[in-house]
Amino acid sequence: MKAIVRREFGEVDVLGIKEIPEPEPKEGFVNIEVKAFGINRAETYMRRGKWDHAAEVSGIECAGIVKDCPGGEFKVGTKVVAMMGGLGRLVNGSYAEVTQAPVTNVVSIETNLPWAELAAIPESYVTAWFALYGNLEIEKGQTLVIRGATSALGQAALNIAHDAGLKCIALSRSEKKFELLRSLGADRVDFEKPDLSETLPETKQIDRVLDLVGNTTLLDSLRLVKRRGRVCQAGYLAGLEPVKDFNPLRQMPSGVHFSFFVTFGLGTPEFPVSEVPMQTIVDKAAAGKYKAKPYRIFNFEEIQDAHRLMESNQAEGKIVVTV
Repeated sequence: MKAIVRREFGEVDVLGIKEIPEPEPKEGFVNIEVKAFGINRAETYMRRGKWDHAAEVSGIECAGIVKDCPGGEFKVGTKVVAMMGGLGRLVNGSYAEVTQAPVTNVVSIETNLPWAELAAIPESYVTAWFALYGNLEIEKGQTLVIRGATSALGQAALNIAHDAGLKCIALSRSEKKFELLRSLGADRVDFEKPDLSETLPETKQIDRVLDLVGNTTLLDSLRLVKRRGRVCQAGYLAGLEPVKDFNPLRQMPSGVHFSFFVTFGLGTPEFPVSEVPMQTIVDKAAAGKYKAKPYRIFNFEEIQDAHRLMESNQAEGKIVVTV
């Protein structure tokens, strides 16, 4: 089969198409004929060698058709999406004509959405759902700030939160993207800045903050929320550098809850995929209630261009590659 293989760590030119053997079917796993996959920022860090682990074939999510499932959990020919479970990190991932995912990380889907549109959903919406409902415990009527709102994950979170009846304040560094955020359900938009807590009128009245920018804004996010407010960090758009000289005792406001969500544990008993209503999410995307269409679609052979666009920070939504 054809796969996009990373021959070494480095810039986008280390990615190339190569013939490799298909994964052998085995119990507890599903072989999926990949139709399309989303591009994620984590994959650019893996390509550069800045992640803890990186498989030769990247790709942490996909949409496709079941080709083999020795355990019988899924029928051959079933339309599915898959995400994480070590894909692209501990084992070869979805940048291939066939990938092998744990049954715990595969979900069957009934939809007429084109493959590219279906592939834009899994990782972003699963992550957003767990962060919002799991870590932040959102409720109707709360005020939520989303930092990094124009990213694919930020847009998914904005769709979900608006649909759930929250007042959403979406942040962006570019005024050109304000109208996009309004179209996704933002009640108000504002400029992203490191010292937002000093200028945002709602400071200390915020119930929840979803911080996708990362360590550069974390301390400021903690200062935004009111007592018993919650902050969840679920992204690292500004990079992986840690918070310098972080001292929780001195720098964290008293009475504020902080948590982190990352999808490494997805599919484990602690974070079962069944907690996320994937079919409902896909149905809402198909109906236009969630505006989840890909920002840009590339062919398999254009993987280097897809990574360039991701690293340019110019994408206004999910980047998808068709196989």
